[in-house]
Amino acid sequence: MEPFISQDEMITLLSDLVHIYSPYFREEGAVEYAYAWLKKNNLPAELHHFSEDKITHFRGANVIGRLSGDKDGPTVLLNGHLDTVEICDGWTKDPLGAELIGDRMYGVGVLDMKAGCAAILLALRAFARNTKRFCGSVVYTLVSDEEGPYGLGTDALIRDGLTDGIDVAIVLEPSSAFTDSAFPTLCLGARGGWKYTVTVKGKASHGATPEKGINAVSEAAKIVLEIEKSELRGHERLGPGSICVLEFHGGGYPLSVPDVASFSVFRHTTLGETKDDIKREVEKAIARAEIKAEAFMAFREAPNEGCDGFEAYIVPTDDPYAVSFKESAFSVTGKPVSISYFNSLGDFNYLASRAKLPTLIFGPSGSNYHSPDEYVEVESALQTANILYHFLCSVLCGQEERTKRERRG
Repeated sequence: MEPFISQDEMITLLSDLVHIYSPYFREEGAVEYAYAWLKKNNLPAELHHFSEDKITHFRGANVIGRLSGDKDGPTVLLNGHLDTVEICDGWTKDPLGAELIGDRMYGVGVLDMKAGCAAILLALRAFARNTKRFCGSVVYTLVSDEEGPYGLGTDALIRDGLTDGIDVAIVLEPSSAFTDSAFPTLCLGARGGWKYTVTVKGKASHGATPEKGINAVSEAAKIVLEIEKSELRGHERLGPGSICVLEFHGGGYPLSVPDVASFSVFRHTTLGETKDDIKREVEKAIARAEIKAEAFMAFREAPNEGCDGFEAYIVPTDDPYAVSFKESAFSVTGKPVSISYFNSLGDFNYLASRAKLPTLIFGPSGSNYHSPDEYVEVESALQTANILYHFLCSVLCGQEERTKRERRG
């Protein structure tokens, strides 16, 4: 089937998005642009405002909309995030320049995930223009604060009931890039995870007589080493979890044995692991460390119970929507689609575990996400948009209508 979306359309829209600096908690420019773009192209759009008043005090907005058919049918959710990470040191290209070198476009967030958002917008426009009749609905959500600590944008969608009645979710994260796999790659699940802190309380003494105190820093270090030795459960698809010590604090007083120290850990989990499992893991590590100090473990504070962490999930390989998506990807690219699984986490975990949706992750190839000289391969971004368009047509349109469109193409 000939593509309905052109490379020029992708380059123009993606360049516009990259020019807008939109780190999390400061993504209002990209939100306003996406909202205006949808309105300009006669596509339904609303701003879904939300606030978080307990921890971050962030007030943000998501761009949402719905295309509804003239008959009952499945409802497809398209999800992407408009925010990026901050610009880091080490760039050799203009991080907001959208510089195009061969098939690579460079820019902060171009891969993660403004290319995915551009694919959603262009696929929606093509679908609305070329489809006269269809069944079911397309719900689209371009959200804020995916890169932040709590995923507040998609969290607000779920809490406000905007994911109710959905049959399948497609998240346009760069699956090929994140899994280091050739395009096209479809991810049918992801690891989860929780952040926690261990606080150690020792006893202060003069640094000349450390034996009279209990050094909290030394005791905390023993626990860290034992935690890192923990045996991790495996899974045939998601693999094992992982342990990453993020930060360590303690001491700093002149010539005094530190009486308090703490460290934080992010614990990626595999399918079946829970917060209780992590707590027991830490308790066992503390026991093995044989410390003299007291140690306390606590999970991070969260705005609400729903976003205190992320549960791992998988989608069965024979899920009918996954099968249809693979067929669409093959029809557009002529290449077999590999199946993989995300080793980290994101809004897709919320949609799968909290909204209880079969959640597929699919997006373009590229490299250097969260790093200097981030880039996306433009052809893969274009094919992502055309695959998404093909999938919407396959799932929501009857055979007769699909045949007419393919002949026109």
